[in-house]
Amino acid sequence: MSAVEVTGTAQRQAWCDGVLPAVELVRPQLWSVPVPIPDNPLRYVIVHLLELDDGVAVVDTGWNTEAAWTSLVDGLAVAGYGVADVRAALITHIHPDHYGLAGRLREASGAWVALHPADAALLPGRYGAGVSEVIDQMRGLLAACGVPDDVVADLSEASMGVREFVSQGEPDVLLEHGRPVSLRGWDIVPLHTPGHSPGHVCFLDRDRRLLLSGDHVLPRISPNISVHVQQAGNPLADFLESLRAIRDLDVEEVLPAHEWRFAPLTARVDELIDHHRQRLEVVQHAVAEDPGTTCWEITRRLPWSRTWDQIRGHMRRAAVGETLAHLVLLESRGSVRREPVLPWRWLPAGGAGDRPAALVSAV
Repeated sequence: MSAVEVTGTAQRQAWCDGVLPAVELVRPQLWSVPVPIPDNPLRYVIVHLLELDDGVAVVDTGWNTEAAWTSLVDGLAVAGYGVADVRAALITHIHPDHYGLAGRLREASGAWVALHPADAALLPGRYGAGVSEVIDQMRGLLAACGVPDDVVADLSEASMGVREFVSQGEPDVLLEHGRPVSLRGWDIVPLHTPGHSPGHVCFLDRDRRLLLSGDHVLPRISPNISVHVQQAGNPLADFLESLRAIRDLDVEEVLPAHEWRFAPLTARVDELIDHHRQRLEVVQHAVAEDPGTTCWEITRRLPWSRTWDQIRGHMRRAAVGETLAHLVLLESRGSVRREPVLPWRWLPAGGAGDRPAALVSAV
């Protein structure tokens, strides 16, 4: 039985009822505003409002859709503010449901936008002039994973449809790990927690002992941790290290960007670490059962929250990237090895002379 307690009971009940939760005063001067996500099982992102002496700051923004904009504006109104009162937008990471309205909000309010530099560096390739290059690199990565030729084209461009939901705004402020954000009346410290994205940050409210965790720590699910052409290296190792780094923070409640508030942080971090421990065992067993298998073949055989036929488009690409992230971590531990051929063939760990192929060789 989980040791995690639901503290956002109204949010949890709304989730069970299949409706948006209400705008809620979480603590004095701190509000939660649900903003809908189109055609997505996560349903909504929770934007948090921080009341200031001269207005309000927001943590994350929502997708750039009219429905999302209306929900954000209405949420501000419930808290007693208008768009013109927004002074700052603190972005946990650049995925569209968090960053999508940043540009539009800045244009409408004059607010400054803050983002971690590791995510800011990805903006041209994700939403700007470098998109075609990223698509080409993604084709190479998917082919190296063993994705069939007739599927590679669809998956390499699977996230292009979400670009219309992003009103890009170059950051005015680059967040630094451990350096407080300049917000009068608040003691907000960004904590760099890479894994879900290279520049993901959580925001620690030291005075109120709260953690605004973005997608890093969610109450019910694990965020997608994928190897991607914009996130090569070992993102699952980064994620697990980031979890351990925040595990023992002095916080009494966690405010995630999805689902509902919860406590304690330590219990949920332990559950997430254990989840990935079990997943690593499953992936390693899949390699042992079928030496020479590809990442695509393993992905199709793994258990997911829904059947493989129900996983399509961007979610299918995310599943491949997540499987690859587990394989890369196992490889770094010496538990499996990768044949230096294309597509990559995964084998149980061999002798000391075996060297893994560099990830960038295929992208």
